[in-house]
Formats: sequence, C-alpha cells, structure tokens
Amino acid sequence: MAFLAKGRILVAAVVAVLALATGAQAAGSCGKTGAGFDAWKQDFAEQAKAEGVGSRGLSALAGATYATRTISADRAIHKAFSGSVEDFMKRRGGATIISKGRSLKKSNAALFSQIERNYGVSPGVLLAIWGMETGFGASMGNQNTVSAILTLAYDCRRPDYFYPHAIAALKLVDRGALTASSVGAMHGEIGHTQFLPGNVLKYAVGNGNLRDRNTALASTANFLKGHGWRAGASAQANMGAIAGWNSASVYQQAIARIAMAIDAD
Repeated sequence: MAFLAKGRILVAAVVAVLALATGAQAAGSCGKTGAGFDAWKQDFAEQAKAEGVGSRGLSALAGATYATRTISADRAIHKAFSGSVEDFMKRRGGATIISKGRSLKKSNAALFSQIERNYGVSPGVLLAIWGMETGFGASMGNQNTVSAILTLAYDCRRPDYFYPHAIAALKLVDRGALTASSVGAMHGEIGHTQFLPGNVLKYAVGNGNLRDRNTALASTANFLKGHGWRAGASAQANMGAIAGWNSASVYQQAIARIAMAIDAD
C-alpha cells in the first residue's frame, strides 16, 4: 500500500509539472507570422478567462493586433547586447547617464534617501537603470503594450516566457492600470524603468503607476530588493540582483559601472 501511495503521488506530481510546462501551449499553437494570430487569440481568451481575466481585459485582447514592429525588434535584440562593455556603454550613452545621474541624485536627494531607507537600494543603480532604459523618462516608447506582449506570447521564439506577462497585462487592464490603448516599449515594458507586466503585478508599489517617476523608482528598488539586493554593498557586489533585471551580461556590467560612478560622486 505504501508503494502504491508513493506511486500515485509521483504520478500526480508528474501530471502537475506537465500541466505547468504546457500552460502556454494550452492557448493554442505558436506562430512565426501574423497569419494565425487571430485564431490564437480566441484560444488564448479561454485560457485568460480560466486564469481570472475579466471583461475589460478580454476586450483589450479582442482588439489587439499583431505587432510587426515588436517582432522586428525582437529578432534584432541580440545585436543590442553585442560587443564589449565599453562599446555597449558608448552606444547607450554611458557618460551622459553618469553625468545626468549625478545631477539628478543631488536635486532629488530627499527622494533617493527615502527609497534607500525603505528598500536598502542606493541611488546609483536606480539612476543607471532609469537612464539606460528611458533616458530618465524622455523615451518610454510608443508601441501598444497589449498588442506587443500578446504578440510575443504568440510568437514561437519565447512563448512560455511571455505567456504569464500577457495574462498579467490583461489583468492590469482589468484593474485600470493599463488600457487597451496604453503604449510603452517594443517588448511590452511599461514606464520610466520599463517593467514587464508580470513584474508590475509583483513589485509595483504605491498606486502602481509606473509612468510616475517616484513610483517607478521605488518599484525598481522593490524589485531589486526582491532579487536579493544587499543594502550597503556596491552595485558590483549586487550583480545577482541586477541580473534579475536583465539577463544580458554586458548590460549588467554597464549598469554596475554606471551605478558605482554615480554613487561615488
């Protein structure tokens, strides 16, 4: 009997794992062009309902279109993180980010002090990410967020990765944090520091409006804290937390260098 019970438990565990592994596929087959996107949306709607997406989210899903520009950007993403750290920093304006970051740290000293007290995250890394992602809020993107994230959940390249973010985006529409016409970056990132929708649900603080500078910076600190940021340690010593933000090594190293230059001032 003990052997049979263990066998049943093992079978149940395997079934549960398989169910999780195939969650994205439950919404229908992926595609490499826009030809099957509308049919996929119909299947995805059933999965979204099962995961608690409401009427506003489902309406946004129905109106989403295949985001050709997002696919083009995604196909070229490896080029954006190529080359040495020095080359990457030159392309992304590292010197300018450091200069402006130092200025913003001084002019917003009270804000950054409060964030550091609350989350243990120093100003430099927040300013480095803010500057790197949107030029300190100057360029938060003009791609429809719902269409972008749904397109990536449908696309065959990384559907499992983007599937939960697509569900999260529709839930954010239900909550009023997004609308069907909200815009952001090419991969569906939102706000001053470019949060993916699933991370908005998990780490956004306050009113969750990441187009508000203070909310975005505090939320970014909360994200880093949630990924193991150690208060009082340098950005270089917190590479694991930075890696949670972006998996590209060249990006991580650039952020650490910029952060330490800002904090040293």
